[in-house]
Amino acid sequence: MSDPQRSPEKPVDEWVTGDEPMTGPQQSYLETLAREAGEEVPADLTKAQASEMIDRLQATTGRGRESSSSSSPSSSERIANEELPLDAAGPTEFGDAAGEG
Repeated sequence: MSDPQRSPEKPVDEWVTGDEPMTGPQQSYLETLAREAGEEVPADLTKAQASEMIDRLQATTGRGRESSSSSSPSSSERIANEELPLDAAGPTEFGDAAGEG
């Protein structure tokens, strides 16, 4: 039985794929967060660095934060693993998936 107080997330420095380049979803979400925070996203971030920047920018913008009692991975970890639903980052300047906007 697992301890409900213990986070299931691994620290980013322990990620097996943390040194790989950031994923497309990470880059897209980072660009959205950075635009809201008035920051720039370096093009050469690793998955781990992108995850840390996402966490920092979410704290800055108040976007995408989940309850700390959740047993699911953080949104930055899901993005790194490309499991985040397309609409989870919120509305975009391109309208919805049906082409309306």
